[in-house]
Amino acid sequence: MHFVEVIDVPGLGNRGYLAGGADTAVVIDPPREPDRVIAAAARRGVRITHVAETHVHNDYVSGGLELARLTGATYLVPAEARVGYARVPVADGDRVALGTGLELRALATPGHTPHHTSYVLADGGADVAVFTGGSLLIGTVGRPDLVEPRLTRHLARAQYDSAHRLAAELADDTRVLPTHGFGSLCAATPSGGGTGATTIGQERRTNAALVTDADTFVAELLAGLDDIPAYYAHMGPVNAEGPAPVDLTPPRRADAGEITARLAAGEWVVDLRNRVAFARGHVTGTLNFESAGQFAVQLAWLLPRGRPVTLLAESAEQLAAAQRELARVGIDRPAAAATGGPGDWLVPGETPRSFPRATFADLAGRADGVVLDVRRDRERAAEHIPGSLHIPLHKLRERLAELPADGTVVWVHCAGGARAAIAASVLDAAGIAVVAVDDGFDAARAAGLTAAAALP
Repeated sequence: MHFVEVIDVPGLGNRGYLAGGADTAVVIDPPREPDRVIAAAARRGVRITHVAETHVHNDYVSGGLELARLTGATYLVPAEARVGYARVPVADGDRVALGTGLELRALATPGHTPHHTSYVLADGGADVAVFTGGSLLIGTVGRPDLVEPRLTRHLARAQYDSAHRLAAELADDTRVLPTHGFGSLCAATPSGGGTGATTIGQERRTNAALVTDADTFVAELLAGLDDIPAYYAHMGPVNAEGPAPVDLTPPRRADAGEITARLAAGEWVVDLRNRVAFARGHVTGTLNFESAGQFAVQLAWLLPRGRPVTLLAESAEQLAAAQRELARVGIDRPAAAATGGPGDWLVPGETPRSFPRATFADLAGRADGVVLDVRRDRERAAEHIPGSLHIPLHKLRERLAELPADGTVVWVHCAGGARAAIAASVLDAAGIAVVAVDDGFDAARAAGLTAAAALP
């Protein structure tokens, strides 16, 4: 009798898996910090005998190497992946016994990366689940453009072939358990992730790779690709070289004077409080990445590589949770940190800075100002506010010169308010008058502000 437990990492839009039987288990695509996985195994009373990677990851620092070291597990990595550490190379068709009646079988499924490998879990000789990593996702596939631009078209076709191989070799009731596709930017198109419950049969009926011909699929896949997060360029090399053990001990505490000095030196000081509290009052020059959702992805995307970052949090608990999220994307050790609120972080004589928040209804009734859309290209192409300026959030800092510096108010919006809040803090830190539109984009439509993309 087998089990599969999800190791959910919602901040990345990813999932790892703990799977096994009565006594032993394998971990597929583990998150950076091993303690969560070890605790899950302990709750089930199983020993982790194997750790398996579907590919060298581009979107997060893997915890596989450290987990294998701590548990003594065999570390399975696709044979064609070039890595700088000892591991057991896995090739197509290799089989690994996991315990009584359980077996893991490797299937080469290139496309997301050239070496990508899926793993089929068999119980009593019957295939029950397939861990598809970044190959077959829920309704889509993993993006093929993360390795080398010259390989993108080839890998897109390989994704199609790999999806068809999985559909051909596995029974309809085989569970499909992907790593990406729950909000991850490794998905080629938005995935129907939901609860993550799907099967080969369901994907055969609904997945874009399985319901269209190869040429159409490849053309549509390539046309729909959006910008790659900047920090992805560093994750692959870190994972190939072998990540260092994660250090989640609390950062050194900074007082108000040090916060001021770090800001003056051009370092990043990040306020983790929610966007409502930040807009109401914050230290001048700080940036707001509220510690919810995919804040670590956004911060890693915008933060210049290697730039020191100091974290400001409401509590030690908020700080610790944020530190864990940041370690997953390679921001291992904050330079310093402080807890409390603006009153604790301001030097004597300094007052908090603030800016207004608004709804799309307020935006519709505005008298003047510039409207700034910080959504990604694909979102903008589907529907937008006519006359608005479009600068995706990840390009905002390099394009600040395009915004008025004469006191004209910039009304900044996204699809739900979170990215607009980050953008508003960037503009505010640059001395630009800003209003953060904290509202869902459906409200823009209801206010009569939007226009759909023109049909070709």
